[in-house]
Parts: sequence; structure tokens; C-alpha cells
Amino acid sequence: MKISTKGRYALRVMIDLAERCGDGYIKLTDIAERQDISEKYLEGILASMTKAGLLQGLRGKGGGYRLALSPDSITAGRVIREAEGTLAPVSCLEASPNNCPRAADCKTLPLWQGLEKTVNAYLDSVTIADLACGGADNYCI
Repeated sequence: MKISTKGRYALRVMIDLAERCGDGYIKLTDIAERQDISEKYLEGILASMTKAGLLQGLRGKGGGYRLALSPDSITAGRVIREAEGTLAPVSCLEASPNNCPRAADCKTLPLWQGLEKTVNAYLDSVTIADLACGGADNYCI
């Protein structure tokens, strides 16, 4: 399992917005400049986070993006899964139920299931608030 640029950037953007959650809507251009991400690439990330219900977008003058939820209720795991799809360490765990013809006899399947469970549990234990400011006392909403 390797987190792609999209997943890493999505996490950085969410932290950036959490740090500015009292500032209203933040312009895409400002986020792109601070995070050194191209505006075109950032648009796709922001669109997927908005579709997932993690961000709110506003068009027009005074528009931009802001967190749709408080930073302490958004986990790093959710952000990364929204950006990446799955965090499964092997392809047979990407679909549920597991359709691998060898699943019933696979001696390594429990290992991969345990790894996936551990990775998801860890990433779900860390919030955007934890990453942005070392605690969950800052709220955007």
C-alpha cells in the first residue's frame, strides 16, 4: 500500500482549511499557493472532498471552500479513503465480499486482513484537528 500524491495533498488541504476555519470561505488560489499544488490538480481534490461531504464550496465573489464538519470529526482515514478509494494492502481485499477463488484456502489472507484493519484503525484514530493544532478544541461550525 502506498498513499498517492492525491491522498497526501487531500490531507494537506484539509489541514490547511482547519487552520483557517474561522476565516470563512478560502479561495482555491490561496490554498494552491500555500500548499504549492497546481490549481487544476487542486480543483479535482476539492471536488472529491466536497462530494464526500467533507467540504462546502461557494461560487462567486467571496466564494471558496471551507470544512463542512468540525476538524475533530474528520479523520485522516476518511480523507485518505475518499481520495484513494481503498487502503487495502492486496487487491483481493478491495471488493466485499472477497471474490478470490483461493480465499478459502489462502494462508496469507488473515495477515492482509489484519494489516488492513490496523492501518485503518490507526488512520481513523487521528483527526484533522490533531494534525492541525494538536487537539480537538477548534471548531469550524
